[in-house]
Amino acid sequence: AVVSTQSTGRMITSRAISNGLRCMSTVGFIGLGNMGRHMAANLVSNGKDVVVFDVSSDAVNQLEGKGAKGAASPGEVAAQSNVLVTMVPSSPQVQEVYEGGVLANMKPGTLCIDSSTIDPSVSKSIASQVEKAGGLFYDAPVSGGVVAAENGALTFMVGGSEEKFTEVKSYLDLMGANVIYCGDNGNGLVVKLCNNMMLGASMVAAAETLNLGIRMGMDSQLLSDILSKSTARCWSIDTYNPVPGVLPGVPSARDYEGGFGAALMLKDLGLAQGMADASNTTTLMGSLAKKIYEELCENNELAGKDFGVIFKDLSSK
Repeated sequence: AVVSTQSTGRMITSRAISNGLRCMSTVGFIGLGNMGRHMAANLVSNGKDVVVFDVSSDAVNQLEGKGAKGAASPGEVAAQSNVLVTMVPSSPQVQEVYEGGVLANMKPGTLCIDSSTIDPSVSKSIASQVEKAGGLFYDAPVSGGVVAAENGALTFMVGGSEEKFTEVKSYLDLMGANVIYCGDNGNGLVVKLCNNMMLGASMVAAAETLNLGIRMGMDSQLLSDILSKSTARCWSIDTYNPVPGVLPGVPSARDYEGGFGAALMLKDLGLAQGMADASNTTTLMGSLAKKIYEELCENNELAGKDFGVIFKDLSSK
């Protein structure tokens, strides 16, 4: 397959892998949460030598059972890797991983790919530090959720030097279905945060709509089916429906466990609002969604559930 990366913003869906690129490389993976563990497992199943670290020893043990090699620290991962993928929850944790071990131990020429969703300004700072240490850094946040991570069907939004993008893509293709070059460092995160601002608002709207229809006597399955075929169709309805029992295999089918946490959605809405404030951009729905999730996350139990738990919260009132 022919891969073109000439124009910024062009979507590339080819699954072709350039086996000649770093064919003997070891891929380091730091962060084995709901998303990261599946991403790392896909690298292993696609034949890569993978060394992993997570603060949870159980998570490391699970990946070792799939064929990965465990490490005792981020620095130990960096020392053994030619390519390093990080997938942790927030800006401070990315800084801790890099400044607390990776930068001091990474090999010259290491490709660093951060799939965390963090503040673009923090990502640019890390990119600068990585370059000074002799490596190259890409922000590559993901979209698609846990199911897409497990199935190797994620979408990656990539920011960084176009010079090595084809090589970066060869690794991301093992974990995703779409790899999109967005331009300079930080641009991938700008796109991701815009996406999650819209996703948070749409989930609130979907939850309100479904709750209203159900209270008016509509069957939740029938209502969802119709909305999925109408102008209100969206991912929060047809792929990630927040009403228990409508779709199998999604967090709402298992008491909102194992998905994208409401607290993480609140974090991303806050980052998006920070971008809006810095650029003097009006975001009425985005700021309202942030307020709604702030109130939801005051309940510690709900804060740890998948962000679709907003339906459970609304339907209880």
